[in-house]
Amino acid sequence: MRIAFDSKTVDGVASRTRRLARLNHILIPKTKADRDRFRKGRLGRAVAPIIALWGSLTDEGRTLVVVTTVVGALAADVQRTSAYFVFSMLVGLVLGSLAAARSLRFERATVRVSVPRRVTVGEEVTFTVSCHRDEAIADARSDAFALRVRGPFLTWDGSWTGPPPDELVVGPGERGATSMRARFIARGLHHLDSFTAARVAPLGLACGPRVSSDGVKVHVVPRIANVVRLPVAMATRHQPGGVALASKAGESMDLLGVRPYRPGDAVRDLHARTWARTGKPAVREYQQEYFTRVGVVLDTSMRDAELLEAAIELAAGVVAHLSRGEALIDVLVVGETVHELTVGRSLGWLDQALELLAAVEASPKLDASRLVARLEPHLAQLSTVVVIVPSAPADSEQELLERKLKDRGLVCTMLVMDGRLAKAIRGGEALAW
Repeated sequence: MRIAFDSKTVDGVASRTRRLARLNHILIPKTKADRDRFRKGRLGRAVAPIIALWGSLTDEGRTLVVVTTVVGALAADVQRTSAYFVFSMLVGLVLGSLAAARSLRFERATVRVSVPRRVTVGEEVTFTVSCHRDEAIADARSDAFALRVRGPFLTWDGSWTGPPPDELVVGPGERGATSMRARFIARGLHHLDSFTAARVAPLGLACGPRVSSDGVKVHVVPRIANVVRLPVAMATRHQPGGVALASKAGESMDLLGVRPYRPGDAVRDLHARTWARTGKPAVREYQQEYFTRVGVVLDTSMRDAELLEAAIELAAGVVAHLSRGEALIDVLVVGETVHELTVGRSLGWLDQALELLAAVEASPKLDASRLVARLEPHLAQLSTVVVIVPSAPADSEQELLERKLKDRGLVCTMLVMDGRLAKAIRGGEALAW
């Protein structure tokens, strides 16, 4: 059953932000492994001192270096201008700050970063950076001092938002915290380099040796399409022995056992005999043996990047919609990769599916026979399959996939991704088939 979306189109222009961002970072390694490889390489070791020197300057210090460079260019002709005096003073000011900062060590201290595990594409994520000083020996260095926190150089799709982090004043045995906000415009698992904290030299032009945190990981997950109704004919299949950890619901319930009472348990499930024997309230626990188990298949053979992003958001919306009901999303198939997943009914989390969808990339053309062969171990327990496919001519691999699934007794619903549906998803329109 191929279902085309019938909706009022919404106006929108495809964003070119991703392509421009990629071009802006074309010479910078994309992944953390590539960045580490560059640092260990010959060129990376050669430029490391220059990067370290530039990193020792504060924002004010970097601004002063730019001003010093401009003044130096104006003072090149020493016979016609006295600007070289100003240039000399500025150079001395920068070099003096760098020399003074070398002795300002941030000792017996740790820097930690906390961040949500997941953030949606385009939404702000907050990094909370905390600096803790251990109890120090009572000497001149044990006084409270100011710290500057700096974030890592972000990947091509990330940008810092909001004001710079507040300057911290941390004494011995104290902990200070500040926050930084960023936004990412591309999906995926992002490995960020360390956040750092350092003492600030007088005049605020340079920082001392930096203390680094551990690396940070953030899953940037796709948006969830606003799916409010699906054309899915739900069917149940018998699951001998039930499904472990499944919540109690449905028409066929078998007694699983007796367990201690927990607040919120139904009074009708109290087991009087166990309560009388042990002196502690206990309840009967049931196990359901009939379930609606759904497989979600996403065909990623889409050449148009905007259509692929919309299809991924639709897949997230389908999983979210189904997980709110009584169905179990048993498998999520992305391209030709089958992920065993049970979302909903207390068996998993929507976030797990979002993390899988965050890593989706375009794949070769769909091969129906190979896909069904990979799904074979799961077909006996599935009752319904939802397939998201790009628009294609009849008698294609999509038709063959639908036929093969129906031959195995499954209810197969194919959602066709086209330009109209993509616009509706981008516009946040309620999707109802």
